[in-house]
Amino acid sequence: MYHSILAQAETYQPGPAEAAGALVGSLVYLVLIVVLLVAMWKIFTKAGKPGWAAIVPIYNIIVLLEIIGRPVWWIVLMFIPLVNVVIGFIMSMDLAKSFGKGGGFALGLIFLSPIFYPILGFGSAQYTGSAAAEGAA
Repeated sequence: MYHSILAQAETYQPGPAEAAGALVGSLVYLVLIVVLLVAMWKIFTKAGKPGWAAIVPIYNIIVLLEIIGRPVWWIVLMFIPLVNVVIGFIMSMDLAKSFGKGGGFALGLIFLSPIFYPILGFGSAQYTGSAAAEGAA
């Protein structure tokens, strides 16, 4: 007689508690995404760019590159694994500098994005010009 080790006699059926947890988790995630999109909209507006650009995939990165003063061809680097992480760190550092913030705030943008992007968007920070262009001059 052949018995499969991987055969399972019962299937798992989530109960009401699991379903409620999944619903709450999904709602929290949705609210977080909306808050981040609105914060990016405000950041783009503060920098003199159209706010709607924040909700358009890929184009929002191009606009962000313009805001921080990096070349638009850097968008290609965002598609290369591991390189995109380094470029993302550099972009966050430049974004913080472009709004007159320091390295600590840049680390907040990198590691605590859901907190620091709304602070940048809704706070009193003003766009001071592209950080990369200032560094090149």
